Amino acid sequence: MTTSASVPPAPEGAITGDGSVTDRLLDANRVYADAFTDPGMDARPVLKVAVVACMDARIDLHDALGLRLGDCHTIRNAGGVVTDDVIRSLTISQRKLGTSSVVLIHHTNCGLEALTEGFRDELEQEVGQRPAWAVESFRDVEQDVRQSIRRIRTSPFVPHTDDVRGFVFDVRTGLLSEVEGA
Repeated sequence: MTTSASVPPAPEGAITGDGSVTDRLLDANRVYADAFTDPGMDARPVLKVAVVACMDARIDLHDALGLRLGDCHTIRNAGGVVTDDVIRSLTISQRKLGTSSVVLIHHTNCGLEALTEGFRDELEQEVGQRPAWAVESFRDVEQDVRQSIRRIRTSPFVPHTDDVRGFVFDVRTGLLSEVEGA
């Protein structure tokens, strides 16, 4: 995984400043709030879909999928893997907030492909306590999408499993490829 050593110039109209990143975000929020109007929505997504995706900063889910505010529930974590907490969120999304479809999105060049469960050993050595959670690293992104779909479909808590589909987002082209055999 590579990252840029320098920060690109801010786009026109972007908030910049000398403070911390959090201060910059708060400044941007004040500008946002000044123009904000209550959209009059409730927590039920208009499209009745929950999207589970990696937290990778290169993926702008709403733009990539043509989504607008209120269209979906978005659940993100490292790798976009289906963990117990993702099952918790999907269960609430479906049982209490009306969703019935799930879209899973992993991506090419994921940082989890370079990690192993040995990361937990490193943490235990460093902080003196072993994390209770698994790293959930993987080598084959399509196989991991299939595993995530199986975890959703076999959960007794998630009632709507007929429309669960998985994709790989190409970070170089922006295109989604559906994972077959899932």
